[in-house]
Amino acid sequence: MKLRNRRTIEIGSERGQSLTEFALALPILAMLLFAVIQFGIVFNNYVTLVDATRAGARKGAVGREQQNPAGAVTSEVRASARDLKQSDLNVTVTSTWQPSADVTVTATYPYSISLLGLVVKSGRISSSTTERVE
Repeated sequence: MKLRNRRTIEIGSERGQSLTEFALALPILAMLLFAVIQFGIVFNNYVTLVDATRAGARKGAVGREQQNPAGAVTSEVRASARDLKQSDLNVTVTSTWQPSADVTVTATYPYSISLLGLVVKSGRISSSTTERVE
């Protein structure tokens, strides 16, 4: 019977050790999880910005005969990036609007990666697309 008691004590102490190791590893795993989530949000904003500049450049490439082609391009970029906060989105359009000239659409948007309320990295993501005016 003494053998059973010793074995029960050993198993119980191993459970306590596992719980202690988990308690030590949990904050590190939680920080890693939050970092991945924050990076995913920034990457999603970047993909949205790239798609918006592409759509705007395409609008500029085929819409040179509009009354205000630069305004149409800016509107298209903003419409394509509707998931982003519009007041923080900066759009720049450059072109001579002549056939075979280039139209360049550049957009920037701020990002901030924070873990537990502490800002780790911040700045502006940008995307630029150039297409030939038809």
